[in-house]
Amino acid sequence: MTTHRFILEPYKGIATRHTCPACQRKRCFSRYIDTEKRISFPDHVGRCDHEQKCGYHFTPRNYFDEKPEAKQELYEKSSLYVSSHKIKTTSTSFIDEETVKRSLKCYETNRLYQFLTSKFGESSAMSLMKKYHVGSSKHWDGATVFWQIDRNNRVRTGKIMLYNPNTGKRVKEPHSHITWAHSLLHKSGFNMKQCFFGEHLLAADKIRPVALVESEKTALIASYYLPQYLWLASGGKNGCFNESSLSALAKRSVVLFPDLGATDYWQSKIGMIRNYGIEVQLFDYLENNAPESERKEGYDIADYLLQIQPDEAVLQTMNRKNPHLKTLIEMLGLELVNVQRNSS
Repeated sequence: MTTHRFILEPYKGIATRHTCPACQRKRCFSRYIDTEKRISFPDHVGRCDHEQKCGYHFTPRNYFDEKPEAKQELYEKSSLYVSSHKIKTTSTSFIDEETVKRSLKCYETNRLYQFLTSKFGESSAMSLMKKYHVGSSKHWDGATVFWQIDRNNRVRTGKIMLYNPNTGKRVKEPHSHITWAHSLLHKSGFNMKQCFFGEHLLAADKIRPVALVESEKTALIASYYLPQYLWLASGGKNGCFNESSLSALAKRSVVLFPDLGATDYWQSKIGMIRNYGIEVQLFDYLENNAPESERKEGYDIADYLLQIQPDEAVLQTMNRKNPHLKTLIEMLGLELVNVQRNSS
C-alpha cells in the first residue's frame, strides 16, 4: 500500500525507464509521479539507478524548493495537506574539509587545469583553482572536482567532471563524465542540498556585484577576464533557483548570464529572485544576437571571452570573424590592454 503521495514510477517495462539527465545513460532513470495524478513533474525530477557511479537524485522536495509557486498551487488545488512525513525535511549533509584538502593537488594531471594553463599561464590558472577550491579526482584520469562550499564554509558536495585539455569541453563520449563526490565516498543517507559554486567567496567580498552563470568552468574563465564581478555558478539551467540558495544573495546586486537557449527560463525567475531582496539584471545581448550555429552549440559567455587575446591585431581579426565581439567587450567594460593579469 502506497504511503507517500510522490513516488518513483514503478517499473512497467522499458518505457518507464529513461535517460539520466546527469550521466546520460539510457533506461536507468526513474521519474517521480504523483499518485493522485494532480501534478506532472518535469523530466529531470527523479533518480538514477547507478547510485555509485552517478548518484543523481532530484526529489519532489527539490522541485518545490525550486518552484515555490508550484507548492502554493498544490495547496490551493488539493484538500490534502502535504504533511512533513510525505515530503521529509531532513538536515543538510556535509563533506569534511580534510577530504577537500586532499583533492587540492595533482594539478599537473588535471585536464581542466591544463586547459586553463594553455590560455592564461600557470600562475593565473593556479590562482583560479585555489580561489575556487577546485580539486582533482582519480575517478577518471585527469578529472576535476568542483566543490560546492557555502557562505559558512561548509562543503555541501563536489561535482566531478572530465574535460578535454585541448578544447576545454566536457568529455561526453562514450558517456557523459559527471558524478558526485558523496556518491563515490559511499555516504549512505546523504542529503545533498546544493549551493552556488563559489558561494564561499561572498563572505569576504561584500562589495563587488555578483555575476551568475550556469557552468563552473565558465565562472573560472569569466573571473579571469572580468574581475569587476564576483562570479558564481548555478551548476545548470535549473540549478539553485530556490529559497535556500537565493538567500545567500540577499541584498546583493546580481547580473544573470544564462547560456544561449536558457535566457527565457532565467528571465522567468527574475520576479522570484527579487522577492528575496536581490537587485537583479539579465544580460541578454548574446541571446538576441547570436547566430544559429552558436545557439546549436549552446554557447555561453566563456566561449566569447576565450576568443579575446591581448594582442590588438589578433583582436581585430577576431572582430572581423565575429562582429558582435567588439560590442560585447564594450558592454562589459573589458580591459583589453591588460588582459594578462591576476584573477584574484
